[in-house]
Amino acid sequence: MSFYDEIGGTATFEKLVHEFYVGVAGDRELRALYPEEDLGPAERRLRMFLEQYFGGPNAYSQERGHPRLRMRHAPYPVTLDMRDRWMRHMLAAMDTLDLDEAHAEAMRDYFMRAAHMLVNTDETAGPAPEGRTTL
Repeated sequence: MSFYDEIGGTATFEKLVHEFYVGVAGDRELRALYPEEDLGPAERRLRMFLEQYFGGPNAYSQERGHPRLRMRHAPYPVTLDMRDRWMRHMLAAMDTLDLDEAHAEAMRDYFMRAAHMLVNTDETAGPAPEGRTTL
């Protein structure tokens, strides 16, 4: 059984990502990194990415190709503050799930490593460039 299946599959990732984007929507500075008026497409992309990463369907790669996280985030000013905001909302979303501690810790560990890896500037983040979000 995959990690994805062990934690509840699609339903778990739908809830996690939805709750995450509820937080993003209310965070003016982080929300500015998402140029789309509707966060729905970003929510779908992140859900597909996370499902694939944690052993679920590979719909993300089928639709969008290799994740290449650093490359996809390069056009966006990801500062330490943006990393911390992203983590705050993701950890709050994690708190809405009913996961055992081992699974929750594995996910938190991945999120922290990935968020830290994507930091690409020390400058204050400005508005995102025109176009789609990274995931």
